[in-house]
Amino acid sequence: MRFYTLLQKEILRFWRVAFQTVAAPVLTALLYQLIFSHSIGQHVEPYPGVSYAAFLIPGLAMMSMLQNSFANASSSLIQAKVTGSIVFILLPPLSYLEFFLAHLLASIVRGLVVGIGVIAVTLFFAMPPFSHPVWLLLFMVLGCGVMGALGIIGGIWAEKFDQLAGFQNFIIMPLTFLSGVFYSIHSLPPFWQALSHWNPVFYMIDGFRYGCFGVSDASPWQSLAVVGVTFALLAGITLQMLRSGYKLRH
Repeated sequence: MRFYTLLQKEILRFWRVAFQTVAAPVLTALLYQLIFSHSIGQHVEPYPGVSYAAFLIPGLAMMSMLQNSFANASSSLIQAKVTGSIVFILLPPLSYLEFFLAHLLASIVRGLVVGIGVIAVTLFFAMPPFSHPVWLLLFMVLGCGVMGALGIIGGIWAEKFDQLAGFQNFIIMPLTFLSGVFYSIHSLPPFWQALSHWNPVFYMIDGFRYGCFGVSDASPWQSLAVVGVTFALLAGITLQMLRSGYKLRH
């Protein structure tokens, strides 16, 4: 009951302002699709038989999902800490695992809602075949889970809104924009290709793209392993922070 109450609170928190938390990122992705597909779409074919307009769809959808999953958990925690309302969550007999799962699942829900919205509006430009729907769903959930856990870490660590903004601007944004959203890494020089393989977000987008087209820059099994290990590590760190009460109870 305690878990479901907190989960419902976190979901309603973003849903009540859906125009800002869902519609705005969908519109942003639509503008990216419109600008890039019309400006360079005629000159680029990332994969044989795959138009650039279609290639952009999974990248933009995953980028939007990741950014909003992070924003959901991190903004909730920093707002509660700054306003002092975090005490009303910490006082009830709520376990750290329930706390973690409620914030994580709410972040995944927001990420999926935004991602589905982005896919829906960008289908007017191209129709990916969605060759492997199971892989598609798997990377959607795991990717949102990774960023949801990272959002909890960021929300716990940050003490002010500007610290959280720095976390997002200097870590989350570069990781998502430099991960193959707008390009195939095979078009990069060897040094940047090698560097891209150290970015876990690349594997989230590349695995999701495999679910759409059946082709990718890396093996989907390699992508799944990297994303799965990243989620396990971040979940472990988050649970340890919550267990110790780091910057929440102490």
